[in-house]
Amino acid sequence: MMSNDEKPKMGRPRKDTEALTVRMSLAMIAAIDGYRRTQDDLPTRPEAIRRMVLAYLSGKTFEGP
Repeated sequence: MMSNDEKPKMGRPRKDTEALTVRMSLAMIAAIDGYRRTQDDLPTRPEAIRRMVLAYLSGKTFEGP
């Protein structure tokens, strides 16, 4: 059993996912990093982007940095 402070090990991605490569301007990356720093858990860039896209698709208002 994993304790709360251990991170799960990297492994094979879930079968119902697909990799997506996107190029962004340095200004956009800086804005994403600014958003990440406002979060209590400091998500990774990919996780921050997933959260922002999910919020947009859910019709929620997203307030960036």
